[in-house]
Amino acid sequence: MSYVRIWVHLVFSTKNRQPLLNNKIRYEVQNHIIQNCAEKKIFLRAINGYTEHLHCLISLGRDQCISKVAQLIKGESSIWINSNNLISDNFKWQDDYFAVSVSESLVSMVIEYINNQETHHARISFNEESDQFVKKYGWKIMRD
Repeated sequence: MSYVRIWVHLVFSTKNRQPLLNNKIRYEVQNHIIQNCAEKKIFLRAINGYTEHLHCLISLGRDQCISKVAQLIKGESSIWINSNNLISDNFKWQDDYFAVSVSESLVSMVIEYINNQETHHARISFNEESDQFVKKYGWKIMRD
């Protein structure tokens, strides 16, 4: 039997970073994603976010890749949001996402960070947070 533990911190936003995820909708979406992940055997350890984005801490299974997991989470949840008319317009997630590996020794710290998103974003915007991710991980962002 194969034993795999690859932690990934996944962050994705609403299309054009529109602040569509008010508290009520966000919690409904998060709960739905939790159920959907369980059904699809995606090990989701933590999920939370703010008005325009979500953070997930996922442990990839031995036959999973981050692009497929992100597609399953984002695609299915956007269909669910639209079919349940949670917002008045057509809901879409941004095509892109951030994903970084997380050391086993830092899992509890990342969980705390994810769980405290509302407090965190009272001090810093998602745009500022995104810029910090880009700088910290040395990503080159291509702007249109």
